[in-house]
Parts: sequence; C-alpha cells; structure tokens
Amino acid sequence: MDLLSAYNDSDEEESTNTTTTTTTTTTTTETTPTINSNTNNNNNNSNNNNNNKTITSFKPSNLAPIVTSIRVVENKINPNDKMLLYNPTVDSLEGDIFGPKKPFSSNEKKLDPKFKNHTNGIVEDYHINDYAFDKQVLLFKSRGYSENPNNSSELIGHRKDEDNSNNNNNNNENINKNNNKNKDKRKRNITDDPANVNGYLGPWGASKAEIELKQGGDNDMVPIETNLTEQQRAFMDSRVKKQKGKDEEGNDIDSIGAPTTTSIFHGKSKKDYMGRSWIDPPSDLRLVTPDTFIPKKLIHTYTGHTKGVAAIRYIPKYGHLLLSAGMDNTVKIWDAYGDRRCIQTYMGHSQAVRDICFSNDGRRFLSCGYDRQTRLWDTETGKILSSFTNGKIPYCIKFNPDDDKQEQFLCGGSDKKIIQWDIKSHEIVQEYDQHLGAVNTITFLDDNRRFVTSSDDKSLRVWDWGIPVVIKYISDPSMHSMPAVALHPKGKWFAAQSLDNQILIYSARDRFRMNKKKRFLGHNVSGYACQLGFSPDGKFIYSGDSTGKAFFWDWKTSKIVKTINAHNNVCIGIEWSPLEPSKVATCSWNNEIKLWD
Repeated sequence: MDLLSAYNDSDEEESTNTTTTTTTTTTTTETTPTINSNTNNNNNNSNNNNNNKTITSFKPSNLAPIVTSIRVVENKINPNDKMLLYNPTVDSLEGDIFGPKKPFSSNEKKLDPKFKNHTNGIVEDYHINDYAFDKQVLLFKSRGYSENPNNSSELIGHRKDEDNSNNNNNNNENINKNNNKNKDKRKRNITDDPANVNGYLGPWGASKAEIELKQGGDNDMVPIETNLTEQQRAFMDSRVKKQKGKDEEGNDIDSIGAPTTTSIFHGKSKKDYMGRSWIDPPSDLRLVTPDTFIPKKLIHTYTGHTKGVAAIRYIPKYGHLLLSAGMDNTVKIWDAYGDRRCIQTYMGHSQAVRDICFSNDGRRFLSCGYDRQTRLWDTETGKILSSFTNGKIPYCIKFNPDDDKQEQFLCGGSDKKIIQWDIKSHEIVQEYDQHLGAVNTITFLDDNRRFVTSSDDKSLRVWDWGIPVVIKYISDPSMHSMPAVALHPKGKWFAAQSLDNQILIYSARDRFRMNKKKRFLGHNVSGYACQLGFSPDGKFIYSGDSTGKAFFWDWKTSKIVKTINAHNNVCIGIEWSPLEPSKVATCSWNNEIKLWD
C-alpha cells in the first residue's frame, strides 16, 4: 500500500506540473491496469464520467534492474564497447548484436576468414593450471577420455563407457583377491597353548616349507614348487656358484672378489735362455732422450681386441711394451720393440675398461672400468694384487710419480671427488671434494708436489698433494670442458684439450696463467676425449681427432706440421715412444692399434 500511495502522490504532482516528461493516452476498458483502479478508489474527487484519461509514466531510479547487465547474457557483444569485464566466447563476439539468436545464421555456419586463426575456425586460448592440464593429458592417453574444461562433470572421449565397465570388473576382481588372501597364506606351525612352555611359538611359527628347508641343510637345495623363468633360473644358479666360491664360468673366486684365473700368457716362455723375464727391457736400449721427428708411414697393426680400444700406455722409461685398455672388458700388453705380438691378456673386469696407469718400474699397473672396480695388477704374473671401490664409476687413475709414494694413487670418478687410496692399508687416505661434475683427468705438476684436475663442470682446479683445499681455480664463462691434459717434458707448461676444437696452454708453475699466444687449432674433437701429448724432447705436440686423423704441431710456431689419416673411426688415443725418435702408437674404437714410424 505504501508503494501504491507513492505512485498516487507522484501522479498528482506531475499532473500539476507544467513540464511533464512523457504523456500517453489510453482508453479505459476492462483491461485497465490495477494501478489506475486503485488510484480511482483512493481519489474520491476524480471524474469517473470521463471516457479518456491521461496517465504520465516515469522512470524510477533504483527500482527497475539495469537492462545492460541482462543484455550481456541474452544478446551479443556490442562492437562499439571498448572494455569488457569478463572473458567472452567466440559466439558472443561474432554473433548478432540485437535480437534473439537466429536459427540459420551465416555467422554460425562460416565465420569471416579474416578472423580465423585455424583452418576450421577460431582456436581460443584457455587458461588452465599446468598440473591440471598434464593430469588430463595423461588421463586421455591412458584411458581415452578427459574432463571438459567448461564443464568438469562432463567427460570427452570414446572409451569412457568401456573404462567404467572395466573399473567395475577390476573392483570386483580386487574384492575377490582380498577375500582369497587368507586362503593363499602358507600354513604356519602355530602353537597357541601357553601351557606348553617349550613348544609355545605363538604367531611366529615357521611355515612347513621353511622347516623342510632347514632340515635339508645349508648346501642342499630343497625343491619348492615355483614357476621360474629361464632368466630367473640362470640367476639363481649363478648365485649358488658364487656362494660355493665359483664364478659364472666355473672358475674359483678368491677372497678379494676377483676370479683367480685372471690372465692368459700368449708367448712361448716367460723367461729367455738367460733367465730374464719377458718384462725386462732389451739389452740394446739406452736411456737417452732422442732427437725426435714426425713419423712417416704405418709399420704395424695390432689386432686382438674384439671391441674398441679406450686407452694405450707405454711402459715407463724404455717403452718396449705397450698396454691397452679395451671395451671388451680386457687389458692386453703388446711387444712394441721385438716381434710386435700380444704377450698377455688380463681378464678381471666385468664391463668395459676406462683407464690404465703403470707404476714407475712397470712391474704393476692399475686399471679401472665401468664395473666400479679399480684393480691393481702384477704385470708379469697377471694376478690381481688388490681391488678398490667406493661404489662409483672411476674415470681416471694416476700413481704418484715420486718413488717414495708408489703405494698411493689418485682416482677420480663420477661422484665429483678425487680419492687418494693407500695400497697397503687398503683405505681411503684423503678426499678432494670441490668439483661440480665428474672428474676426467689427473696430472701431476711442479715436481709432483701438486696436481691439476679437469672436470665436466668446465673448470680446472690445482691441489697440493695431501691437502684437500684448492689452491688455484681456473674457470671462465667462455671455457669448455677439457677431458685430456698433458704436461710438457720440461715441466713449465701443460696443455689442455678443449672441446671447442683447440688446445690451450697453461703455466705449470705458481700462477697457472693461460698463454694466450699459444693455441693449437685445426683438429676436430667436439664431443670426444681425444688424448694429446708431447714428444720426448718437447719439439712437437700431437693429438687425436674425431675423424680418425692424428695431428702434429710445432711447439714453437704453433703450426700444423703433419696430419696422418690413422683410422676410419675416432682416434681416441695416441702415445709417443719414450726412447724412439719417431715411433708413435694410435688406437681407435674400431678395435685396432697402429704403430707409426
């Protein structure tokens, strides 16, 4: 009633006002609005006899809802609008502006080509969380359907009905399995009577199969009804052989975990007519540093490895023997001075051999492989003297060159550490832990008081022997990884093989600065740890190449002196004989070792 009275008062005021906003003429009929009837009842002084009546309408400010807010939902977007407070769809942007939705509109059939961003129409950007998106992608890949982004309760896909039926079947199977769990349990010998003091076992009684296994003894295997595959049976047989002290081939295994049959001698006799061992140098060799020159031709090819050769090393001082590490899990030693044949094969690794290193006298050598083992060998007898491991893959090994420190060696591996082992005590003496990547090389400097290491972290670090503190850190944003380092014979410089196809020279004394005037270019070693080195007199520097070539540079002029097409595959290793003026050995991943002179 208050609202009606407010309408009546407003009518009276507007009728007396000369400036009326809007006038409409209506005829009084049976369908007269209720507002007019009420006003006639309330106003006793009105003229009921008049047939025509003038009614003035008005716009209340706050009573009616805003039409534009409804128009956004019902009608389309006005193209003249400059700002929208929500994310509209393509239909609302490209449809009709006014009026109801047309059933056969051309805008719905085919949008304007200039607005297309896809062959089939317009692809809209939909902002969704990365986690939710990945979840729906995996769901679609695994089950064939996913949730509708606009309606989470709706599934989009073609396999949802099948998966629902499969889920029901899986649930039924899981229920049946849970019900059958108690039936599948092995029967245990349970004695629940507390009065039986000696025989009371409670719920901890052993099963019948376990009792039969104990009664059968430790060595006798009791047959248990199990379905094993051929691989499982082979694995169980190998475990039984290892427990009995034999390896997979039936050979005995000693206490240090290595097979006792570790080497094969290929020569006629281990001693000559004078009683000298085959490891002794020939009597006509003299310890004189030769005046070197570049090799000219191929004189011999060693074949014996069934897979690629990873590294080669000449025996110290005389160089009459050549040691090679193969990817066929073996290490071979070759005669480099006499008839050039394979003398002995060392078998002690279960995976490819990575690096090798001789002791100063050549009577022992170290080998490390991808089986995470570092083994110390007797060169003459071929026996494994000791084995070392820290559970990580060793990448490089190095004896201390001092004669009084031949019982210790360094090992760098994949755990970013350089470990100092003591051979006699078989313990870790020191750990050098500063690198941020796997350690690739170890090189002794400055009269063997210091050593430099290179790593995959693209840095060089210099250490004092026995002190795990870096005394020099060499790194630069433009540096690349340096997987091979060699010391100059005079000890003043050391060369580093950079993976940007150049050899960099650093000072080997106090400041360890790079010599920017000496750079050796022309070869391609990107991605390969090709070995490099110096001639015995320091006149030449040499390196392998990824294309199988061997490069020789002049040390003073930094110019290429000669290039040899050594191998068809990458030339990964190259060594200059310590006493021969022009004898160079190269190895490759094509199973060959070649001798040049």
